[in-house]
This record gives sequence, structure tokens and C-alpha cells, in this order.
Amino acid sequence: MYKATVNVTLRKSILDPQGKAAHHALNNLGLSDIESVRIGKLIELNIDADSKDAAFDIAETACTKLLANEVMEDFEITIHEN
Repeated sequence: MYKATVNVTLRKSILDPQGKAAHHALNNLGLSDIESVRIGKLIELNIDADSKDAAFDIAETACTKLLANEVMEDFEITIHEN
């Protein structure tokens, strides 16, 4: 059993209104040292696979088919043994 952690973020060229709003709110709270904020999503998948490579392939397929919009988002997959 493997656990895949998928970090999905908007591409740098895509505007992030949610991140912009969070950045503004943090500045209003006095946290003016924060230069910028980008909001993404973290997805955890428990995968029953024979190897770490097979688990990665399954997670990558899940990302390309459903979990990430490859036109607007990038994703990074990390595989851990459970």
C-alpha cells in the first residue's frame, strides 16, 4: 500500500484571485512581509500497487484524467510507503 500526496497549483501565468484576496487580507492583519500568496490544493490517495513506480503511474493517471486541469494547473506527486 502506498500513499500518494499530490500538490496541485495554478500555473504561474494564471491569475489567482483567491491568492490575491488572501494576500490582501494578510497585509491587513499586519503581515506585510509576505510578498505573494498562491492557493492550491493538496490531495492524498491511498493506492494498492505492487511497486512505488506503479503507484506513481496510477496517481499520475488520476491527475491527468480528473484531479488537475493541465491547461491551468501543475501538479507534483510524492509517493510514500504506508
